[in-house]
Amino acid sequence: MRKDYVFISESVTEGHPDKLCDRISDAIVDQFLLQDPCARMRAECAVASAIVFIAVRFSSTAIVDFSQVARKIVNETGYDQPDFNAKTCSILSTPKEQADDPSWRFDERALSDAEIEAITVRNQATVFGFACRQSPVLMPMPIYLANKLSRRLTDARTEKLIPWLAPDGKVQVAVEYRNREPLRIYSATVETCQRRDMDVPFKRLTEDVMEKVIRPVLAEGDILPDNNTRIFINPEGPVIDGGPSHHSGLTGRKNAIDTYGEYARHSGKALSGKGPSRIDRVAAYAARYAAKNVVAAGLADVCELTLSYSIGLSRPVSLLVDTQGTGRIPDSKIAGLVKEHFDFRLAGIIRQLELRELPARNSGRFYQKLAARGHLGRTDMDLPWERTDKAPVLAEAAGI
Repeated sequence: MRKDYVFISESVTEGHPDKLCDRISDAIVDQFLLQDPCARMRAECAVASAIVFIAVRFSSTAIVDFSQVARKIVNETGYDQPDFNAKTCSILSTPKEQADDPSWRFDERALSDAEIEAITVRNQATVFGFACRQSPVLMPMPIYLANKLSRRLTDARTEKLIPWLAPDGKVQVAVEYRNREPLRIYSATVETCQRRDMDVPFKRLTEDVMEKVIRPVLAEGDILPDNNTRIFINPEGPVIDGGPSHHSGLTGRKNAIDTYGEYARHSGKALSGKGPSRIDRVAAYAARYAAKNVVAAGLADVCELTLSYSIGLSRPVSLLVDTQGTGRIPDSKIAGLVKEHFDFRLAGIIRQLELRELPARNSGRFYQKLAARGHLGRTDMDLPWERTDKAPVLAEAAGI
């Protein structure tokens, strides 16, 4: 692996069309689980100019108005311009109700170990968990900074610091590495959209974004921009409105932003729009949970965990640990400790991370909040898979 390089990661605001679709899909998941914690569903969304398309397959006793959910999210996201808004956009939905399966109506908190073992996965998947010491939240530095910039860009709009901003926006941050450690910010790019009903000179656009978005974020980290850092703000000129009237969106198209910014592997399968019964979503969280605790325990400076599942089995058929040469003990021993202290069976993950209960604990808004600003490395939400509660146990077991 190269020691000196530049790596770039992208992030988008919650108003980006792909993220808008993720939020609508996960808002539907929230509503199902709020009414029926045992619900099983898969929701996908697509948006284009003046239209929202929703496809949902579900097995549940819950009653969810998909159009109402979508209009609420569109409105909350800030789309109120004539080309796309919650009142006038067309919404097409194709719900498909499937027969209820009594075997899925279980209370995971009351199951014995044998009963958890009997619940098998029904989707094949290979997922990855990753953690490293590059940032305070043990995420790679490029996606950590990119997500901070996109959050600040949204906050600047919603808090009226830059009132002419439209919801759609994206950023990129490039970090220069020396001996595999973040050294400096190589470049940062912010592309934002402005409201059609607010005529703002392009010079003011760039000045406001620099002073109220870029400088506050990049000035507070362990690595800083320098005189050679290249900053780009709308390098191709102003963009009016943006959003679905400018480019289409689709659920699950921003997997790298949801996870590790391409610095580490991700499964390629969508996270949003799936309930806790989908192993390809929940195992990604479980893998991050384990990898983060390995690093927090001091067993390694870098940890990538791979889990592979086969239909009809409860446990992953493969569990691999790669510390990229940074482990204090052999990777095989770390893998053994991970197997011992973490439950990667489907029902075990649901119980360990309390995935069915989270919407009710968060006023029916857990998964839709998770859909924007990254699923991992968050500090604004109490995510069970971001806790490092098992780090002391791992450190003691490893003799560190």
